[in-house]
Amino acid sequence: MTEEQSKAGLSESITVGWREWLSLPQLGLTRIKAKVDTGARTSAIHAFSVEEFEQDKQLWVRFGVHPNQGDNDTIKWCEALVIDQRNVTDSGGHTEKRYVIQTELSLGQKQWPIEVTLTNRDNMLFRMLLGRTAMTAGNLIVNPAMSFMTGQSVQEHDEQPVKEFFDGES
Repeated sequence: MTEEQSKAGLSESITVGWREWLSLPQLGLTRIKAKVDTGARTSAIHAFSVEEFEQDKQLWVRFGVHPNQGDNDTIKWCEALVIDQRNVTDSGGHTEKRYVIQTELSLGQKQWPIEVTLTNRDNMLFRMLLGRTAMTAGNLIVNPAMSFMTGQSVQEHDEQPVKEFFDGES
């Protein structure tokens, strides 16, 4: 366990499924379904209409998010301080320069800061990927046979964790 994990109260590991409901309260995103992706180092969120602006002599971005999977009509507008710009290579081998922001992640009963890159995920099933760096900071253990181990979204809170059965096809 790192000193940062101890200070953040993250000493206890939690088990998560391959997909989880989480929130990014500093961005005003109270619920978003994320794919827990051990193959991705960096977390990423679907962002569109990204605009730079300056605030207190620092670079910020304003961007839109479609927080609900399959729903492009619901838009949440967000603003965040840019902490970096990085070249990120996606699973298809394409490199893209992305803005990096830092925000609080709330998952289950835990909350901790994570770095998130902004990218267009219109053609992807999940609006957000939770990468290994965020998983390590939160002391997460992934059970790929399960979903929603930390609880459902606000609207779906009565459901229990879902065990996934795979037939070998992807």
